[in-house]
Amino acid sequence: MKLPQQLQKAMVTEAEAAREARAKVITAYGEMNASRALREASVVIAESPAALQLRYLQTLNSIAAEKNSTIVFPLPMEMFPSFMRRSAEPNSYS
Repeated sequence: MKLPQQLQKAMVTEAEAAREARAKVITAYGEMNASRALREASVVIAESPAALQLRYLQTLNSIAAEKNSTIVFPLPMEMFPSFMRRSAEPNSYS
């Protein structure tokens, strides 16, 4: 027995909607799990400032491995107090 064309289309549409709904649920669970993992990671990093620096270096390393590109490595200006003092002084070479 052959189903009418309209009924076949309705069944296909329903199956597609069900697949999309399942995909959204799976995506939502993935997002929830990722947010929980990030929360746990933030606790670990908050307990150890060195962990944040290591994670930052790991990220830079993975970026460098993926593409042959220039990486700008930002450093806090507080690391250069003597440079900051000298740049504020008038230039003696003028």
